[in-house]
Amino acid sequence: MPVEFFLDTNILVYTFDDTAPDKQLKAQALVERALEHKTGVISYQVTQEFINVATRKFTPPLSTAQALRYLHEVLEPLCGVFSGNELYRKAIGIQERWRYSFYDSLIIASALSAGCKTLYSEDLQASQSIESLTIVDPFR
Repeated sequence: MPVEFFLDTNILVYTFDDTAPDKQLKAQALVERALEHKTGVISYQVTQEFINVATRKFTPPLSTAQALRYLHEVLEPLCGVFSGNELYRKAIGIQERWRYSFYDSLIIASALSAGCKTLYSEDLQASQSIESLTIVDPFR
């Protein structure tokens, strides 16, 4: 099956957030779908951001062993977009055209590079289309 969607960092973070049970269930369903059907992808940037948040800002933070296990079981299987000059060029173009921050533009460029039609994110402008990609807030 082709990759259909890209998961922004906040989706992965919500899988651990039991203070927002509706969001947690929706986020968990997206991650499970991505893993089971191989229709979802993340980038190296999402991997880095998630580990940083999970080991520093979660209450309680993930332990080293927990972070390594999540890396092995979830992040590595989903990670399909890696840094490179072409990706940076694409992100700079998106930043200029759409006025997103560079890091948000890098997320969008990663989703486009993976051939995704949908970018799931709570943090970006929902329903906006950029090239062949539509940004969707799965919690709306």
